[in-house]
Amino acid sequence: MEKETHKDKRWFWRGVVIFSFVAFVLAAVLFSFRKYFHPSDSSKAVTHQVVDKYANALSIAMQFFDIQKSGKLVNNKIAWRGDSAMGDGSEVNLDLTKGMYDAGDHVKFGFPMAFTATVLSWSILEYGNNMKLVNELENAQESLKWITDFLINAHPSDNVLYIQVGDPKLDHTCWERPEVMTGKRPLTQVNATYPGTDVAAETAAAMAAASLVFKSIDSVYSENLLKHAQQLFKFADTYRGLYSISIPEVQEFYNSTAFGDELLWAASWLYHATGDKSYLSYVATNGDTFANWGNPSWFSWENKLAGVQVLLSRVNLFGSKEDISTEESLSLQLYRQTAETFLCGLLPESPTATSQRTPDGLVWVNQWNPLQYSVASSFLAVVYSDYMLSSQTPNLYCIGELYEPTELRNFAVLQLDYILGNNPMEMSYLVGYGSRYPQQVHHRGASIPVDVNSNCSDGFKWLHTREPNPNVAVGALVGGPSLSDTYMDSRNNISQSETTTYNTALIVGLISGLITSSSLVESFVRN
Repeated sequence: MEKETHKDKRWFWRGVVIFSFVAFVLAAVLFSFRKYFHPSDSSKAVTHQVVDKYANALSIAMQFFDIQKSGKLVNNKIAWRGDSAMGDGSEVNLDLTKGMYDAGDHVKFGFPMAFTATVLSWSILEYGNNMKLVNELENAQESLKWITDFLINAHPSDNVLYIQVGDPKLDHTCWERPEVMTGKRPLTQVNATYPGTDVAAETAAAMAAASLVFKSIDSVYSENLLKHAQQLFKFADTYRGLYSISIPEVQEFYNSTAFGDELLWAASWLYHATGDKSYLSYVATNGDTFANWGNPSWFSWENKLAGVQVLLSRVNLFGSKEDISTEESLSLQLYRQTAETFLCGLLPESPTATSQRTPDGLVWVNQWNPLQYSVASSFLAVVYSDYMLSSQTPNLYCIGELYEPTELRNFAVLQLDYILGNNPMEMSYLVGYGSRYPQQVHHRGASIPVDVNSNCSDGFKWLHTREPNPNVAVGALVGGPSLSDTYMDSRNNISQSETTTYNTALIVGLISGLITSSSLVESFVRN
């Protein structure tokens, strides 16, 4: 019965694809005549003369990766940070000292850390040339390697992956600097008995994407990453199960509700990294089950579907070096169509524009870390805009209306400018940017003076003080404003004032895509 339902669903969406294509052609004809009566507004695009502003923002954002590093710090650029967690992994004879703390506490959560690496890799692959223009490319690569070194060591055998260092509940009984931690830091793993398809597949995606970043820099390291990615994908697909079911303790922190998106995400990156057509066949044959075609979703550390759809759209837009089957071609069209449905929802003038916005126009999805969604959406909009330009795709079709690539880019510019200070609060949500930004970021290391003797329990006085943080967490992107465009600057206001590494990876990608006036870049898929 279930198989029959999937078959019906597939034929329904194939019909939608054909109908949409015909509608697109008709709309394009009408649009060509409309231009004679309604000149394009693209000349009003706010994408020019912003190089200095965004270059400055990028150099600031990149610094947060250095703040979050664990282990023996090399060429430490942050005066108030030092070596920490030097014994991580020692009880199983593994070096798990590297990696990054995900937020304001001192647990290393593998799931969001891997997502951080995947997004940072994608950003480098698409916009590395832009990063290089402002001398940030090497910093981005070094930050990425700090994570992937950890991920390699966390995968000691085919079907074992260490996915967490530290006990979150124990960690949250302390408020202290990472350099002076003395509490136990237990390890958590997924394996064949206690599977974690979601976290293993995300880690496979991170390693596959990173293998492309390092391919021309260090071929041996790149090959090692790719080997681990392939092993992890096989492990994830063979032993299926949610890591938050296998390990209930993680549900309170990074709970996972599905793993199909991570399997598609990993297979998509493995296809790009290897050119192995079996991975393309995987996303085609498993699309009915996992892709949720026609129903767009928000891109985040927990749901990768929108990222999958944009990433696979590039294959549809640029073509494949290999011959692809009719089934694969139709599935790629469905991925692209769902990506475009998502993107149409972002455009404020679109007939399908989402209502999930603040009064001042910021995309706002969730009260907990709202900027994750607006930045992630904007990043995908910029990437897709550039795919359209590079593939000479003139328009995005949104139920009877056509939009040019510049309109996606303009949406992203407006979101980024809001974040950088063009908002009702007249403050930047990127710490260190501009003259006004959050002073009480929820971050242990930033809140405690370096020169005080403070231990696990008495450090809480620094959490509750109303004074600004003595150490500025430069580059931190806080959770962001409320639905009413307001922000309460308090360490205890965690949903708004806490910052994460995946927020930083997303805004690094967004800024890098907008750092030059020109939208046209040489996408890595064409190399």
